[in-house]
Order: sequence, then C-alpha cells, then structure tokens
Amino acid sequence: MHFTEWRAMALPVDESHEISVDWFNGRRTPDANPFVKGGIMGLSLGSDAPRVFHSLVESTCFGARAIVEQFTCQGVPVKGLIGIGGIAQKSPYIMQMLADVFNMPIKINRSEQTCAMGAAMFAATAAGIYEKVEQAMQAMGQGFGMEYSPDKKKALIYDRRYRKYREMGDFIEKQQRGAFL
Repeated sequence: MHFTEWRAMALPVDESHEISVDWFNGRRTPDANPFVKGGIMGLSLGSDAPRVFHSLVESTCFGARAIVEQFTCQGVPVKGLIGIGGIAQKSPYIMQMLADVFNMPIKINRSEQTCAMGAAMFAATAAGIYEKVEQAMQAMGQGFGMEYSPDKKKALIYDRRYRKYREMGDFIEKQQRGAFL
C-alpha cells in the first residue's frame, strides 16, 4: 500500500472534506460526454495529498454508483457486486469505500485471471463439457477470497456526499455546456 493511500485510509469520513467529480477525461456512462471536465471543491491550505487522494477515490466510487443506478433505472437488477482484478485484490481501502458508497457487500474473486476463466467456462459449456454455465462455474470457479461489508454510519455520510457529487457534476456540466454554446 502506498504511503498516501495509507494516510488517506486513516482520515475520518465526514461531510465537509474535499469533494471531486471524476471527469478528468470526460464524463463516462451513464450520460457519457467526452467534453466535460472534472473538478475538486473544498480545497484549502490544509488539503494535503491524502485528502485529495481520498476525494478522487471517493468520486470514482460515486461514478460507479451512478452507473449501477442507471442499470437499475433501466430495469436491470443489480443483486450484488463482485470485484475482480488488481485494485479489488490489492486495495482494501478502495474496496471498503466502494462497499460503503454502495451500502452493499462486495465479494472479491480469488482468480487473478477472472475474465480468462469466464471465457474458459463459456467455452467448456459450448464444447458440451458442461450443460450449463452454472455447472462450469461450480466446477472451474475459484470462489471468493474476501468480502467487504458496508459500515452503516459511513454509508449514511457517503449517501449525502453522493448527492453533493451529483449536484456538483450537474453544475459543472451546465457551466461547460454554456461555454460551448
């Protein structure tokens, strides 16, 4: 774990910290717009690297939440969250924050090659080795190595900060849209 991440992990979660919008490369889904830019509000002379890092991680989690909320609005139920890959396996700090932001448990897949394993499961099913993908998953899957449960107190604070994130994003987009008209 990097020193900045370690120090950010020690910060208390509160409503008055710096807050970011993660659109430094344009807005991603659900309402993709490559022209808008991100921002950080609430900076002060006391805004050190761990506080800014925390704000950026938080905004990435908020962006993921906006995507999942869009799925739900479109009738695609989200019954659970599974983390795969590098960050999921290497950053308990980020995964715990994600669980708190979503107010849902997150299971971390044990496999380091989850996408390749999933492709192999579908191939084994298509080849007739298994009748159903679920059978291939049962036989070939490696299970979960970790699970993060939300902290209910932090989840309430993150919920209020998420609303600020959405408001800040709407404001930024309106301001930048006006600049292009």
